[in-house]
Amino acid sequence: MTASIARRRRRVLTRLLVAGPLLVAGALTGVPSAHAAAADDIRINEVVTSDEVNDSIELFNKGTATIDVSGWILKDDDNDHKYKIASGTTLSPGGYRAFDIHNEFGLGSDDKARLYLADGKTLVDSFSWSKHSDPSWSRCPDGTGEFKQATAVTLGGPNACGTTGGGPTTPVAWPGSGSVSTADAANVFGQDLSGLYQEGNVLWGAQNSGKLWRLVRDGSGGWKPDTTGNWSSGRTLRFPGGSGSPDSEGVTLTGSGSAGGVFIASERNGDASGTSRLSVLKYDVAAGGSSLTATTEWNLTSDLPKTDPNLGFEGITWIPDAYLTGAGLKDASTGAAYAPARYSAHSGGVFFVAVEGTGMIYGYVLTDSGSYTRVASFSSGMSGVMELQWEPQATRLWAVCDDTCNGQHRTLKIDTTGAFTTSAVYNRPSGMPNYNNEGFSLAGADECVAGSKPVYWADDSNDGGHALRKGTITC
Repeated sequence: MTASIARRRRRVLTRLLVAGPLLVAGALTGVPSAHAAAADDIRINEVVTSDEVNDSIELFNKGTATIDVSGWILKDDDNDHKYKIASGTTLSPGGYRAFDIHNEFGLGSDDKARLYLADGKTLVDSFSWSKHSDPSWSRCPDGTGEFKQATAVTLGGPNACGTTGGGPTTPVAWPGSGSVSTADAANVFGQDLSGLYQEGNVLWGAQNSGKLWRLVRDGSGGWKPDTTGNWSSGRTLRFPGGSGSPDSEGVTLTGSGSAGGVFIASERNGDASGTSRLSVLKYDVAAGGSSLTATTEWNLTSDLPKTDPNLGFEGITWIPDAYLTGAGLKDASTGAAYAPARYSAHSGGVFFVAVEGTGMIYGYVLTDSGSYTRVASFSSGMSGVMELQWEPQATRLWAVCDDTCNGQHRTLKIDTTGAFTTSAVYNRPSGMPNYNNEGFSLAGADECVAGSKPVYWADDSNDGGHALRKGTITC
């Protein structure tokens, strides 16, 4: 993306959901067997009637067993129209499923949402209201609380009940120097430089035009393109099979480093830019040639609420299993503690992806075979997220917004309930204008000097002819 003003206009017009059930917190590798359980464990959990999102109803399973809701009926305040839930639809314990019902009936400003068993007569749950959602009518807490106007639409994940997981919401000063300097030569990248990831003396950069950069140190505290191995102008990215042009927005590595593959988050195919394609792509950067063809694609589009093609995946990061199990992450697909052994061979961690249009963050186990399971869904607490970074030294997840949120940064950690919770909210450095920063990366602990280490931002708009900037943060 290039013009942030145009993008903000598109946000106002976009509709995030399309007709049909939205799979949430599930596994591509198969649906768990449903067990007999009280229907009363299924609750209407969120209702959206705002202009910017199609009328939608979310269900939540507050019980301890998986429940088959195939054929169950959703209605509004009359009996003339209904939405029938598709066959094979189940909710695992603690699971969410959102349904876009606007093609069957509309939800008015003074209306009701009702859930019935498949017989269409046995009422399971209902909720009525006297004004439109602003932006979301949500149970607080999920599944058991009263409905209130939440702070964000979170279809498919925990409700935003006034705060992000009970964490802080008021920004404080940037925890480092207020000074920011350029970190590239003039007019090297042009517009659209987005995701960043530092690997020691290499800085990886994803450019929206379907290009991956390998940058090396320039001797002056900044970065320049690697002039060896076909990297001098970046390398063109392709989907598996060698076709298409991924709209590469985010980049990350696993604990194996780049030798284990470079992972790209893409929101669409540039050759079919009017269609969302929310994918994670793996590349072997040791391969020769001027272009790189993905060795694996995890296409997550069908598992997520529909987004505008230009408001999809923006950030990606990888968090090791060791931290997630030690911190007690709750697996949204099972309702129990995250157990890596439950899944077939994977990267030894979970990939977290951020959706620009909603500010939601989703965690996926991506198996080596190409299947996936969603294990986490949570709101960033911001209207959009453009970058995610895991900082292992401080065991915290960074979520970064661009000029849309005035350059706000948030950190999140796993709380005692097993969910990611906001731990801090930071303003951008005082000396940095409100740039269209879509990339952010932190140096490792080995670069900590006198209590500070470098951080870098990628400016999608290339303001002043520079796309990279450098600042500091306390260690």
